[in-house]
Amino acid sequence: MRKFTARRATVRAATVAVASTVLLGPLLSTAGAEPASPDQLAAESLPAELVTAIQRDLKMTPAEYLDRSAKAQQLRNYATDFRTQRPDDFAGAWMGTDGKPVLAVTSLDAAKIAAADGYQTRLAPISADGLENSVDQLNQWITGLPREISGAINSVAIDFLNSQLVLSVANTPGGHLLNLPTLIANIKVILSPNSGGPVERRPMGGDTYITAPTPLDSSLHGVDVCSFGFNSVDSAGNALNISAGHCNPNVDKGTGADVYLPNVKNLLASPKVGSFVTANLGGRSALDYSVIKLNDDAVRAGMDQPSVRGANGTTLTITGVADPITGAPVCKSGQSSTFTCGFVVADRVETQLYTSEGQSKTIRGFASSACTLGGDSGGAIVTGTLALGITSGSNAADAPNCNEANTQLAQYGGTASLGIPLRPILTDIDANSGGGVGSGIQVRTRSHE
Repeated sequence: MRKFTARRATVRAATVAVASTVLLGPLLSTAGAEPASPDQLAAESLPAELVTAIQRDLKMTPAEYLDRSAKAQQLRNYATDFRTQRPDDFAGAWMGTDGKPVLAVTSLDAAKIAAADGYQTRLAPISADGLENSVDQLNQWITGLPREISGAINSVAIDFLNSQLVLSVANTPGGHLLNLPTLIANIKVILSPNSGGPVERRPMGGDTYITAPTPLDSSLHGVDVCSFGFNSVDSAGNALNISAGHCNPNVDKGTGADVYLPNVKNLLASPKVGSFVTANLGGRSALDYSVIKLNDDAVRAGMDQPSVRGANGTTLTITGVADPITGAPVCKSGQSSTFTCGFVVADRVETQLYTSEGQSKTIRGFASSACTLGGDSGGAIVTGTLALGITSGSNAADAPNCNEANTQLAQYGGTASLGIPLRPILTDIDANSGGGVGSGIQVRTRSHE
């Protein structure tokens, strides 16, 4: 397990170590909550490759996957309202291993309210606000440490299930000097399929793109590989795609770079499909995202459609936007590792990232157990058929395939990936657009009829 370095994604994505939480524990009270399903595709409309990944990685039927995704979003909405109304009582929310929504609270009165609304509840000693304040203080302390010491701390996560912070510390002399515990869950990841359904021959989210600091030339110097995320559009009608910020090779310089659809037989002949117009890495928002403005050729090729896919596989239509919550099932699209699935194991994780110039950045996102490989950075993460986030990094970025990643990382708890939640990305893009490109940005979706 190790921290990832912010540099160009030359053939592999950035890596991140994630501390995972274990979904277990007694409940104070139980009740059955009936969710109002968000607008998602029907189970029979899911692509064959995604169905294979759901059954293989989650041990669920497609209907169970969609149902748990819907329940997770209902819980997320309820928890947000509950926290607004009773901030001192709210201590976290997650989906249990049995698929039932759980709300953690700090008082019996609050537990009675949540139980009456149909949720399982658990008493906790510390509110969510208290835990998040502790994370902020801890990160301030980490950033003030010398590089040789702070470099041993991989990530900080909030474990709402046990009302504590979880630090992932490298098994190095520097890590041992910190004398801090490391908690890593045992998460099993199964093999990816070798093929999927019929391939739709047009670019879309999940497909590979290449980029370089300067226009492609015969030296092919510094060519980087990442994945398209979600196709989007702003209020002016600009066709955009959301990917990872570290995928922009000029992110440290604050400038853009061109993006190409790779011609594997002749990279120099790769057609240009757009350019980075925005790239964010850390900073006030602590997000890792980029905005690619697509050109007319990309739009004509189909990049104005609300669809993503895994390599060799069929197309998934995006029907809405969701938020991460611990225990929610997720699947990710990426050219390197195809559709792979897992669960959100922590809905708030922060990791320190060092740029190629040695600057420390704090990146905030959510952790999942879905296998992610090099080249998957920027690719789409979904829950059900809802857009959830984009891939930022993984502890398996250097592995050639998920089989080997699972074998090599089993002793450390399995593969772990860092995702950047989509709603904060959209909010940040709009807020910093100045009324220009990205103003009023929305992910392209299609309501299921």
